[in-house]
Amino acid sequence: MNNTDRSLSLLTFETEPRWIPYIFDTLLAVGCPLLLAGIIFLLHLYPTVPTTLLIYLLLILLLASVRGLYTALLASCVAFCSFDFLFVQPVYSLIATRSDDVLALVVFLATSIITGQLASTLRHRAKEAARRERETRILYNLVRSTNREDDVERQLHTFVCTLVEVFSSWGVRDCLLLLPDAAGAFTPRVSVYQSLDVVSLSVGEQAMIESVVAQGQSMNFFGLASEERAKALTALRRKLRTNVSAAITGYLYVRFIPLKTDQNVVGILRLLLEDDPHRIVPDSNLTLEPQNVTPQVLFFSTFLEHGVAIIERGRLLRESVHVKVLQQTDALRAALLSSVSHDLRTPLSAIKTAGTNLFQEELRHDEDALTNCASVIVHEADRLNRLVENLLDMSRIEGGALRPQRVWYPLDELIHDVLHYMRPLLEGRTVQTAFPAELLPVELDYIQISQVVTNLLENAVYYTPAASPIDVRVLVRDEEVQVCIADRGPGIAPSARAHIFDKFYRVRDETHSLQHVKGSGLGLSVCRGLVEAHGGRIWVEAREGGGAIFCFTLPRSSMENVCDE
Repeated sequence: MNNTDRSLSLLTFETEPRWIPYIFDTLLAVGCPLLLAGIIFLLHLYPTVPTTLLIYLLLILLLASVRGLYTALLASCVAFCSFDFLFVQPVYSLIATRSDDVLALVVFLATSIITGQLASTLRHRAKEAARRERETRILYNLVRSTNREDDVERQLHTFVCTLVEVFSSWGVRDCLLLLPDAAGAFTPRVSVYQSLDVVSLSVGEQAMIESVVAQGQSMNFFGLASEERAKALTALRRKLRTNVSAAITGYLYVRFIPLKTDQNVVGILRLLLEDDPHRIVPDSNLTLEPQNVTPQVLFFSTFLEHGVAIIERGRLLRESVHVKVLQQTDALRAALLSSVSHDLRTPLSAIKTAGTNLFQEELRHDEDALTNCASVIVHEADRLNRLVENLLDMSRIEGGALRPQRVWYPLDELIHDVLHYMRPLLEGRTVQTAFPAELLPVELDYIQISQVVTNLLENAVYYTPAASPIDVRVLVRDEEVQVCIADRGPGIAPSARAHIFDKFYRVRDETHSLQHVKGSGLGLSVCRGLVEAHGGRIWVEAREGGGAIFCFTLPRSSMENVCDE
């Protein structure tokens, strides 16, 4: 059921009539001194043994330690009278003629009363210490058991199961926890023995729940159990091998207890009891007068406070997650606005400047100037188009709407196509390619994979010196094709590799040599989404001699099967 120590979890509370222990104590207090007096009388120990009264003190001390003050006081009086009647002259009467006998009897009675009171006080304190220690261990085990669970539902299930175990001596046979849903209505969430699918609350119980929520006080429910409920309780009785109210009498005994913080009810416990809750379970409302609050009620209330703490901890956890999501959303929105506004403004400014220059009279007859302006417009328009594509692809990736339109296409031809239309950006660089001699076609989405290669090449251009070379190679593995794009730039620190494919993440260079790098921080994130949509993977690693190597894979097993056919 849970991890609570069963030997410590079962408490014993007084549910029998209070007069029964007094009858037993009375018989014990009367019988023991009389029996001792009879033994002394038959063995003629007095006055042969002058300290016979000390035996009575030992008996009274034992009774006070075992049974309490009432038994000790009554035994002292019985011992006083029996000793006076049997051993003090004149015998067989309660009259003492000698002053020393009177003094001895008075001192004995006073000593026995004081001894009994001290012993019973020590007994009471020992019982209180044992009770507190037992309750502390129960609460400690409960806290330890719930803290082992990460899920709030499991913690609440451990709590209600422990409650039934600990307070079974109060007649608690089952516990149902009701929590508010999104609309604020209290619905069953956790049960000990009954399945939530078959748990049903009657109209009377639902009205009782509304009253408990409105008043914030425990309430008892008495009613006839329905036929369906009676069957369920009968099955529960067989499972527990004990009596459960409705299974025997047809009546349902239930106590509804609110779990509240200040004046807000955060949960309701529905305790199924074996008998009348007025007689078995004490009221747990904390509005009682302090002198009327028993230690059992205080412990029960402390026990319930732990359930409130679990519910509140779950609520705070949900709120913290919601706040964290909102914070991340705001951060992403701010980063998006900052990055996109800058990246959109830069090519638009260049296009506007080049277009404005075309209207100047002195440039209309300068062929080189016109060609340069047209080249700038085309280049910046392509850059603007790639930025918009990245934004659209990222939105489709996050929305789960990205569906690759795969066709069989040679991977080396795709890479050559990308290198061809990127010639203006790669001007002045040496790009070395290495492909296998027999590279079979790969099933891919041409537009998406070409965008992956484009983004990786742009990343290599922007983050490396102007004249550094770029190497592109394709490797054929067992069940995949691997594409690697290597550069001779400053490389990527190990701490940054885990975040390099996150949205809006930009590598920070301590030498400040990369502060001029343009980009929104979306390119590599889009690459990861596109590659994973194809069933591949992407990563970055350090290059020997300096630089970085970006690699991604595409599956090729199905391709080989088609080619073999």
